Amino acid sequence: MNCKAHLTKCRGSIGGLPRACQTGTVRGLFVAILAVLAASVPARAAAAPVICVDPGHERTPDLSTEPIGPGSSTYKIKDGGGTAGEATVVLQIGKKLRGILVRRGYDVVMTRTTMEFDRGNGGNIARARFCNRHDAALMVRIHADGSTDRSRHGASTLYPAWHKGWTGDILPQSRRAAALMQEAYVGKTGAADLGLSRRADLTGFNWANVPAVLVETGFMTNPTEGAKLRSTRYQWRVAHGLANGTAAFVPLP
Repeated sequence: MNCKAHLTKCRGSIGGLPRACQTGTVRGLFVAILAVLAASVPARAAAAPVICVDPGHERTPDLSTEPIGPGSSTYKIKDGGGTAGEATVVLQIGKKLRGILVRRGYDVVMTRTTMEFDRGNGGNIARARFCNRHDAALMVRIHADGSTDRSRHGASTLYPAWHKGWTGDILPQSRRAAALMQEAYVGKTGAADLGLSRRADLTGFNWANVPAVLVETGFMTNPTEGAKLRSTRYQWRVAHGLANGTAAFVPLP
């Protein structure tokens, strides 16, 4: 708009309606000023995706039970304690993963940051609900395996099996996330690739309303792999592998 010419025209009008002309001019100027101000305000950055990091187990086993899914008559213990040393190692990895993701620009929440899990009534329902409340783009469950066969080694990624009313809404995304996570994790750590596993019996999956995967980072019971998982240097590699898998599924805006 040529405001100067418009004002000149209004002042020079004869027999017109000066008040209407003045009102129209002010209105036009007001609209023009608003347009300039709007153009000068920087666009609001998109919110960072939320990643829910869930280090498995805790120091003290919880043998009380909970339903494996909403309305289920099947109950499982909340936490059997995991493999010896697992609760400590996965917490150390989880904290490293949080640091990496935050530096990359993600918003990160953790189900536990100490050796005890004390949210809600404890157990995996509480873990899933915590991630649900934060509307996480991905729930990354971190575990380590164990076996009576000490030669077993390698990593696998678990994802929910289909169950009507429980996992149907998150299954396609969780399966895709699991494939990306496994590829990234094995690529970064060099761990033996044990592939993907679909699980119907995991409470933390069945109560989740957000995409969820569980990474078995290796076997604590294998002398070589267990020692690596306890080492700070390898834990950083593990954390970077998990971060790369997360980023492949949840790219930053």
